[in-house]
Amino acid sequence: MPCPSVAKLALALALALVTAPLGWSDTVVGSIVLTGHDPDFHAALGGNTTGAINLIQDSMKFITDPAFNTFSAGGINQFLYVEGSTPPPGGNIEGDLGLAAAGFVEGVNYIEADASTLAAQLANLGTKYSALVVASDFGGNLTQAELSILDSQSTQIIAFLNKGGGLFAMAESGTTNPTTGQFGFLPFVVTSSQLNRSEVGNTLTPFGATLGLTNSDINGNASHNIFLSTGGLNVVDRDAFGNILTLAGRGQVTVGGVTPEPGTLILVGSGLIGVIARRRRKTT
Repeated sequence: MPCPSVAKLALALALALVTAPLGWSDTVVGSIVLTGHDPDFHAALGGNTTGAINLIQDSMKFITDPAFNTFSAGGINQFLYVEGSTPPPGGNIEGDLGLAAAGFVEGVNYIEADASTLAAQLANLGTKYSALVVASDFGGNLTQAELSILDSQSTQIIAFLNKGGGLFAMAESGTTNPTTGQFGFLPFVVTSSQLNRSEVGNTLTPFGATLGLTNSDINGNASHNIFLSTGGLNVVDRDAFGNILTLAGRGQVTVGGVTPEPGTLILVGSGLIGVIARRRRKTT
């Protein structure tokens, strides 16, 4: 049985967080989705195209939400999409096909950059683009050439996020497009691991449901990497063995991780109240 004073303190903290005004902090935060899925492939080809389309659309809504993305709020409606221009290896496609299936049109909703144009286009983050979207390297056609540039521009990308930008990066496993430095543009993501697996028994977390996703969206295709830690982000879904497949969240970004936005703390406070309430019912 928990100490009454501890329980009262925890309850008071939780209530303070839950009842705090939504505008109690004006900190600008970046919006991030990182996934081991490759919906840029499966939205066009695969057993569950609808689920892959939903994963793309809901991720894009999250990272470009004008309530948090300062550039979207300012009227910038295009994103920068990063993918190689060399012929895709066997088993891969141009990820543009998946974006098109999800309703995004090149030249209208986004501009694509490969290694030859990427460095120059990254300089337009926040002036021409409200978000950065990175293709998968297995399924889509991200190559080492693009990934190396992204990794070398980590400081610039983090600065963009901390001004209110968005980032959506799909599976990086080094399977068919051999790559190293996966997700290195966010240095705290040092614990991603290749794991190619059919999507069976994946489960969505309560946070994942807030993105608009359902369990049916994250099963029926394939995934290609897992994450071994969160870096301050929220777990969106896990595979049948409990491995993290997708991370998402908002906050200030450093090389060490993400400091969550106040809204995340409010959710934690809500959960804490539930835990305390359940313990009280058990003791009575």
